[in-house]
Amino acid sequence: MKHVQKFVAVALMCTAAALAPVTAKAETPPDTLVQAWAIDDIITLDPAEVFEFSASEVLGNAYQGLIGYNVKDVSEIFGVIAEKWEVSADGKTFTFTIRPGMKFASGNPITAEDAVYSLQRAIKLDKSPAFILTQFGLSADNVDAMIRKTGDMTFEFEMDKAYAPTLVLYCLTSTVGFIVDSELVKSHEADGDFGYNWLKTNYAGSGAFTIRDWRANEAIVLERNDNYSGEAPPMARAIYRHIPETATQRLLLEQGDIDIARNVGAEEITALSDNPDIVVESGVKGSIYYLGLNQKNENLAKPQVRQAMKYLVDYATIADTIMKGKVIPHQAFLPRGFLGALEDTPFSLNVEKAKELLAEAGLPDGFTVTMDTRNTPEITAMGQAIQQTMALAGIKMELIPGDGQQTLTKYRARNHDIYIGRWGPDYQDPHTNADTFARNPDNSDDAASKPLAWRNAWDIPEMTLKADAAILEADAAKRAQMYVDLQTEHQQTSPFVIMFQEIEVLARRKNVEGFVVGPSFNDNSFKAVTK
Repeated sequence: MKHVQKFVAVALMCTAAALAPVTAKAETPPDTLVQAWAIDDIITLDPAEVFEFSASEVLGNAYQGLIGYNVKDVSEIFGVIAEKWEVSADGKTFTFTIRPGMKFASGNPITAEDAVYSLQRAIKLDKSPAFILTQFGLSADNVDAMIRKTGDMTFEFEMDKAYAPTLVLYCLTSTVGFIVDSELVKSHEADGDFGYNWLKTNYAGSGAFTIRDWRANEAIVLERNDNYSGEAPPMARAIYRHIPETATQRLLLEQGDIDIARNVGAEEITALSDNPDIVVESGVKGSIYYLGLNQKNENLAKPQVRQAMKYLVDYATIADTIMKGKVIPHQAFLPRGFLGALEDTPFSLNVEKAKELLAEAGLPDGFTVTMDTRNTPEITAMGQAIQQTMALAGIKMELIPGDGQQTLTKYRARNHDIYIGRWGPDYQDPHTNADTFARNPDNSDDAASKPLAWRNAWDIPEMTLKADAAILEADAAKRAQMYVDLQTEHQQTSPFVIMFQEIEVLARRKNVEGFVVGPSFNDNSFKAVTK
């Protein structure tokens, strides 16, 4: 580990060096990719638990799933660890065959035992992303019978209903479907924890890179996996440095202390676009920015208040200034590009309309409320802008800043009033967002499923049934219309102020080529990067 620690130390020292007078252009090692990114949202490295943007990208480069898709055409689905699959006549059972000759980074062969263990483990641990698998009728009680090995390289995945096959396959592309080295993880099990306490900070995958070191809010170091089944990455290692300040990222990039700046704001985009040594790239993501209004707050639970707040965001100004080049206004839970996405934007800043709605709610003078904001420059700036326009109608909003882990933990416990969030799809099927924004099968505090509707205590049994019906519709056109109808209703009644769809922007040194910006964060790839 000495060589890893050395590179982490070098990476961390660069921040201080960047602030000192520069006498010569810095340069990163030719076999090392160094990225600056705000990675304070990382809570764990366990595929069964990862549900955050930064960690999803790390896992996407370090683990492999059964299934993959073409990031330029997500309808093109192919096998990764799975060589092939068949669906039973009744549509309820998939039979997967594992691709022969593949290995984990440890050198252990990948077999059906690993796939079965990984999927069963995720369901039994029942962490945040487990619902992606349990929605198929799987539970800790039945998963041993439903996901079963039928041979050294084959296994069956049985469900309670005949779901759309593409939905099942897309779900298996999410990070919770990544396959772990069962032999290695089992060797670190303690008190029946399925190796959970070990895998939170360690690695057991088969991807292009191995995770060698994670220091919370400091750095992550990955190294080339010599046992990777695909083409060997040109880079020997990749380092993420936690640099939340966009101006510092720009300075480090210009000086050559980093290869890629991942958090560039509107001001940095403008400045860096004129630098001949820098290339600015962008790609439309499925991620959306929204406000979540907790229905446990008696004021926010009033329908007129929810509606008023949708008229108290200056969508156009935020998109044209604070988030210029990084978002497009979008007000429905399905992002553009998804089957059935609704692109209508019925809300704009309208203070008088908002005041009328507040008066109808019995709050003509407004009220006081808090909003939790991640303390990154863009979220802070958006929060302040929203705070100002809310005040025009008498809503006094106190901003409570915190790092990614702090704000997420509070939000997941339903202890917020308002949360300004960013949500990315877990897989490329419309149910991924319908499942979290428009479903809440159990609103109790100890519910097993905790989607965004649950986090905001929005009890919606009828809408949940509509979302459930959409996943069983085989006709694509009819299914698309079901999602349009669902979003139209959601837009007008939900406690979500959906504001923007993200355009991911990064800036790189011009000699750095091959970084792929995918539709989801676990699709972002640097395995083909060259310098």
